[in-house]
Amino acid sequence: MIDRPLARGVLAFAILGIAFGIADTSKGPKLHFGNTAVAADTSQDEFEQRVRNYLLAHPEVISDALNRLEAKQGEQDAAAAQAALKAHAAEVFQDPDSPVSGNPNGNVTLVEFFDYNCPYCKMMSPLMAQAEAADPQLRIVYKEFPILGPGSVFAAKAALAANTQGTYVAFHRALYQVRGHIEEPQVLEVARTVGLNVDRMKTDMKDAALDSLLEKNVNLAQTLHITGTPGFVAGDQVTTGATDLKTFQALIAKARSAH
Repeated sequence: MIDRPLARGVLAFAILGIAFGIADTSKGPKLHFGNTAVAADTSQDEFEQRVRNYLLAHPEVISDALNRLEAKQGEQDAAAAQAALKAHAAEVFQDPDSPVSGNPNGNVTLVEFFDYNCPYCKMMSPLMAQAEAADPQLRIVYKEFPILGPGSVFAAKAALAANTQGTYVAFHRALYQVRGHIEEPQVLEVARTVGLNVDRMKTDMKDAALDSLLEKNVNLAQTLHITGTPGFVAGDQVTTGATDLKTFQALIAKARSAH
């Protein structure tokens, strides 16, 4: 997958390079800028000056080219993500190791990839709780995706360990109430607050199966072209970033209508 900011930068550099005499196009085909045709036998200096003059007179050309590149890349990413989702649907929606809340037999499933230190994930947490409370047929699958440092990894392992004590959702939501960056001390304090057996949790966190699950989640996110948090999957849709409740519920409704 091409990195969009990098691609935009490369294209901008190429366009400006032509404009300011970096590219060698003296032997290229005839090019058209607006109504101006540039013959292949035009001298290098003349060609570069014409291009430069045109771009200075029409700077929107650069913006249009970059926007078209980004739109095309977005379409390619979406198509690739949908193909990957179809191939890995069982891992995404039915992994028995992933914690679940809501209606376990609901008619629509929402999957979230998240990090407890992601501010946008914190913004979405109460909205997800509202969506779940308002929709008795909603099933939510949680994919721990700790990409923001050691504190995030510790919190993710603690949450998965809490799942063995049947306290995942309460612990998960309480972690989002912590102000500032979450590290080990805050995680342990939250565990005590929600009534977890902390000694047992620490022991369960050493289980190699948790490392395997986190690695599986990271690989799955990459496969689905989810490179940041939060990431959501519903039906055949893969999306990233925070949103409002109405848009979020529309995502769920669209996935439900596709069945």
